[in-house]
Amino acid sequence: MPEIARFYGIIVKLFFNDHLPPHFHASYGEYVGLFDIKTLDMLEGDLPNRAKKW
Repeated sequence: MPEIARFYGIIVKLFFNDHLPPHFHASYGEYVGLFDIKTLDMLEGDLPNRAKKW
């Protein structure tokens, strides 16, 4: 999975040809989150609020 960005300990990754809706993956230590690209809503995961505020 290609890494798109890394900042403040958050790693953003994107799978190509992944399932719908279009989304990206974010990890922060042992926490992970799956975010909708259009709305930036977290679809799945347990990313803490501190990491979601970026």
